[in-house]
Amino acid sequence: MEQTARTRGETREEVLDRNLGDVLQELRVVLTGVQVLFGFLLTLAFTADLDTRGTFATSVYTITLLSIAAATVVLIAPVSFHRMVFRRGRREELVAFADRSLRCGLGLLLLGIVSALLLVLDVALGRWPAFAGCGAVALLGAVTWYAQPLRRR
Repeated sequence: MEQTARTRGETREEVLDRNLGDVLQELRVVLTGVQVLFGFLLTLAFTADLDTRGTFATSVYTITLLSIAAATVVLIAPVSFHRMVFRRGRREELVAFADRSLRCGLGLLLLGIVSALLLVLDVALGRWPAFAGCGAVALLGAVTWYAQPLRRR
């Protein structure tokens, strides 16, 4: 059972400090994966094979790259926010902003993961099995990253 700040004996500032620490830990976990995927995607454009795959592969690659780039920007945004409001007593706003950024960034990351998977599975298995596999992963991500936590909320 979750303890409230009052039963834990925490002040408002201690709660904000703890919440900020939690958000920073979550950002550390997710940013590592985003950086690896983004780096891989940036190099993929320079392979000779991508040019010959046609418009479907080029479109999916573009969606993948843009969604991971957007996820990177959104997930790093709390760092910039922190720098801009550092030592100005805006910790509550920072925590709220970081929470929204993480939720949005995770959605963009899921889109990037699913579209990267579509790109690979289309080559390995063909178009319709690739769509089926991506649909399953998208559903899994939506359930585990959003539906389950929201249900427990």
